[in-house]
Amino acid sequence: MSEKTSTPAGFLQRVADGVRYAITGIGPATWMSPAQPMPPTEPAVAGRQFDYPVGANLFYTPRGQELTSFEQLRALADNCELVRLAIETRKDQVAGLTWSISHVDPKKNRPDDPARLEVERILARPDGVHSWQAWLRMVLEELLVIDAPAIYPRKRRDGSHYAFELIDGATIKPLIDATGRSPMPPSPAYQQVLKGLPTVDYTRDELLYLPRNPRVHKFYGFSPVEQIVLTVNIALRRSVSQLQYFTDGTVPAAFATVPTGWTPQQIEQFQEYWDTLVEGDQARRRQVRWGPAGAKITMLRDAPLQDTFDEWLARIVSFAFSLPPTPFVKQMNRATAETAQSTALKEGLGPLKVWIKELVDELIQSRLGFAHLAFRWQNATAVDPAVRAEILTTYQAHAVYSVNEVRTKLGETPIAKPWANERVVATTDGAALIPARKS
Repeated sequence: MSEKTSTPAGFLQRVADGVRYAITGIGPATWMSPAQPMPPTEPAVAGRQFDYPVGANLFYTPRGQELTSFEQLRALADNCELVRLAIETRKDQVAGLTWSISHVDPKKNRPDDPARLEVERILARPDGVHSWQAWLRMVLEELLVIDAPAIYPRKRRDGSHYAFELIDGATIKPLIDATGRSPMPPSPAYQQVLKGLPTVDYTRDELLYLPRNPRVHKFYGFSPVEQIVLTVNIALRRSVSQLQYFTDGTVPAAFATVPTGWTPQQIEQFQEYWDTLVEGDQARRRQVRWGPAGAKITMLRDAPLQDTFDEWLARIVSFAFSLPPTPFVKQMNRATAETAQSTALKEGLGPLKVWIKELVDELIQSRLGFAHLAFRWQNATAVDPAVRAEILTTYQAHAVYSVNEVRTKLGETPIAKPWANERVVATTDGAALIPARKS
């Protein structure tokens, strides 16, 4: 009896599943139809992020399946002068910015808030050893070169955090769950590989792994250095060819002929004599040397010192890091240079500041537990002091700021006079006081 009742149910279920994956309006009688699609073999995997390799978590070497390894990215960044200068410039710019910790609602700021003072104390040396600037520079190095910043929050015995130590992101292998996404705690989300062996598992609560440029089909981020790998390789080979011009023992870009009638033995002897004279001696290469009568030299190509191709390489590297190529290209007029500088600050520094704010807010709110506090960059839009002074003076003249408000923004001590806290506007009859609004 049970077999008779279960068979129709199974049949109906199969019919329902077939109808679910059928396209309405397409049937056997449809003329020149596109036909029904092949029925899905595994509908239960709906929502999988990407078609990851089978057994992906077993391949524990970080970036082992990628064309460029972490070690290669770091070698390219360290050995190409253009890339290293771009990275260090970005680190200098960000590390030189000022910041503050304040309430998420600026109206509720309290200068004596003990939580704010505690956060500022911790961020003064985030890992307990390095200063904020040094710690931030290390974070940016990991971000710009391999896009794999990793932070290990160090805890006290009571579970509270007191330090945020950096871990070499090149030792971290991200793990995935069945959907292709980072597993949630208590499942491990990362493995640290040391000496070629997986040594430690971390959950998402135990390690912050924060690539800035993740992609849906990849396990790892996409750093600016990786984006210009081919250009960096060309630049390195260009530098090698320029170096060889000064270090090669003979002149590789030319052929020389000897007087008619010389035997091969005489030519070989003179070649050894000539090599002995000029090899490794930069000064002698630039001096006049007398040769036998009838000797002739033919130059095949010019020395590869500097040309427009070098400028092109500099422009690509600068663009990858959103920096102006001004120091590496031919002189441009002042207006163009200032426009390029302003664009670079807006396009490159702005996104970096947003990423760092998100990182530090995560540390403050989720790790330290101060959900009412936030990290804020200080306003530094007017870099030129003269421009900033002109802006503040205009605000004061139009009663936007008082004298003391302007002095505070300039970092000066407020004037202890009542009139310095009042807002005035300039008129043809003199200064007019703007009465304060009654609450």
